[in-house]
Order: sequence, then structure tokens, then C-alpha cells
Amino acid sequence: MNLQNRLGLTTDASTRRQLVAAAVALVGFGVVPIRGRASAEDGISHAAESIHQEPVFQASRKRVYEALTDVKQFDKIVQLSGAMQSGTALGKKPTEISRQVGGALTLFGGHITGRQIELVPDQRIVQAWRVVDWIPGVYSIVKFELTEQGSDTKIIFDHTGFPAGKGQHLAEGWKASYWEPLQKYLAS
Repeated sequence: MNLQNRLGLTTDASTRRQLVAAAVALVGFGVVPIRGRASAEDGISHAAESIHQEPVFQASRKRVYEALTDVKQFDKIVQLSGAMQSGTALGKKPTEISRQVGGALTLFGGHITGRQIELVPDQRIVQAWRVVDWIPGVYSIVKFELTEQGSDTKIIFDHTGFPAGKGQHLAEGWKASYWEPLQKYLAS
């Protein structure tokens, strides 16, 4: 027996709407299963946070790329950052930024560590990136896509895979510790 017969509906146009409404209601209450519907048993999370930002800098892509990948330049950015201005206690480890895919990075005195995943000079930087106090083995992915915008450079930035509940803090950190001091550094 089909659903239409079970519900006692006819096939004229006025009752087709009733059939659709009834089917939607039954599916919503779980009476009629939907194939492919994700559930807790599927192990799929639909609540993951991510960060997407698009800061623009008055500098060439080459200059922005160099500022983000050169240790001496990045150290100057750190000195201008919100982390330094607020007196936040950072570690004592020296900045390390490998220019090789697979190479290590250590930033903000060791507060941030990771590996270079992809480096395309003047175009893209992708890193496996973590905060030192995250659970061991947990890395997120950060991607800096450098695009020309006239004589300026826009960074299309995406950060994914970080621990739940850290999104707001990280989004604010990117602005205070990267974009604002990078803007100041490039203007000098």
C-alpha cells in the first residue's frame, strides 16, 4: 500500500498539496525514513566553525607574501601586534618560518606552531597551524590567498578545523595580531 492510500488521499490537484504536506510532516517526525539523511551515527558534524576574512593592504602581493614568510619582517609585525601591545605573555622561542613545503613554523614566541603545507610565492600560503595549549595532535588549516586588487593586495583568508568554541577568539586574534599590525608594517 502506498503512502497516498495509507493517508486516504485521492489524486486530484487539490489533494496533491495535502499529500505533499502530509509526507513532509511524516518525514519531519521520523515516520518515513529518508535515505542518505545524516545522523549522529554517520559521524558527520554540521556544526563546525570556520573563519573567513578578506583584509586589503596597500602593497603588492610580493611585499605581503614576503612580510608573512620572512622571519625578520614577521618579527616586526609581531612587535606591532595586539598580543605585544596588550602585554600578553608569549613564549621565548625564536620565530621560525620555513620557506619549504613541510617545513616548520614557530610564531609569537612558540604560542603558535605548525608546518607549511603549500607555498606559492606571491600567491598562496597554506599552513597546518595550532595554538600551543590545544590538545596534542590537533591542527587547523589556515589559507592565505593573495589576490591583486588594483595596486593593492587582498588576502582571501580561511581558517578551518580548529577546536569547537574557539572561533570568536581566533577571528579577533587574526585582526589584532595579523591584519592590523601588517597594515601598520606595510605603511612604514
